[in-house]
Amino acid sequence: MNTQESMDRNDSPSNQAITLLKQLIATQSFSREEDGIALLIEEALKTAGVTFQRKGNNIWCYNKYLEEKKETILLNSHHDTVKPNAGYTRDPFTPEIIDDKLFGLGSNDAGGCLVSLMQVFLHFHDKEDLPYNLVYAATAEEEISGRGGVESILAELPKISLGIVGEPTEMAMAISEKGLMVLDCVVTGKAGHAARSTGINAIYEAMQDIEWVRNYEFPKVSEHLGPIKMTVTVINAGSQHNVIPDQCSYVIDVRPTDAYTNAETLEIIKSHLKAEVKERSMRLNPSAIARDHIALRAASELGIHQFGSPTTSDQAVMPFPTVKMGPGRSERSHTPDEFIYVREIGEGIDGYIQLIDKIFELAKAPAI
Repeated sequence: MNTQESMDRNDSPSNQAITLLKQLIATQSFSREEDGIALLIEEALKTAGVTFQRKGNNIWCYNKYLEEKKETILLNSHHDTVKPNAGYTRDPFTPEIIDDKLFGLGSNDAGGCLVSLMQVFLHFHDKEDLPYNLVYAATAEEEISGRGGVESILAELPKISLGIVGEPTEMAMAISEKGLMVLDCVVTGKAGHAARSTGINAIYEAMQDIEWVRNYEFPKVSEHLGPIKMTVTVINAGSQHNVIPDQCSYVIDVRPTDAYTNAETLEIIKSHLKAEVKERSMRLNPSAIARDHIALRAASELGIHQFGSPTTSDQAVMPFPTVKMGPGRSERSHTPDEFIYVREIGEGIDGYIQLIDKIFELAKAPAI
């Protein structure tokens, strides 16, 4: 059964979303290998009568009555997945519904968000006189923070005043998100014979750095994200048992917050370490949205829970205000026998529509 046959336009939006999600699960879409799933998304949009654009494996489209003078809201989620881990007890590419759970790789992260946002976009697509333009983007390479994902199409889009990033949050709203920095550190000592009191042991020197990383508390703490988290995750030193090592290298995983810029965080770290520090990755920035932004006002009026997210998403490469929310639960992501509850799809569609309707309502309200 092809997408056009299965996505009968008389079906409910929830049923259409679930049908497409099953097809997505059955199609391998590892990062940088998303060609097949991109074709499915293209076919679904064609069936719905939507004109779209494509760059690489990224697909995006606009509401029918686009008006250049209006600001734009981006509806975005990713269609790539991680590779299934060894703990799977069922075929990760066979979608199966059992007790309201739809099992399959990518069902929760972030297929449920992707298909829900598509239905939300279709709900608004043909409506005239929207207060904002809408752009829906199904994008690649999120799971590897690749440059060929949403970052590669931002220059093709109009100025975005709000990005709604679909990730599983149980439809709570992440209004800030930690970033990611990866630092390669090298401490240099002086080689010597292990039997003598000569040389400078680079391991011992590095231990002092590592102890600082373990215990340091940055003075400023984010309101929603809490303190910056630093973790030493890799260490290498030595070549043989009787030689004092003259070099010790280690890696620090840093999760910055909106209390500092990445550059400020790096400068503080460098000022305390003996090691030579090189930045492997600095482009994934922490994000936060102004407390008076219309999206937060809309969420507050709807009683949507707002929180700070410790995980990193495509928000990190978006240089405009963003929030992160979607059906599913973050803790299910990347786990064996991944699943999403079928009811969460319908709840996600309804929740997104209510949020956008409220944003539109507030945008139309006269200033006081």
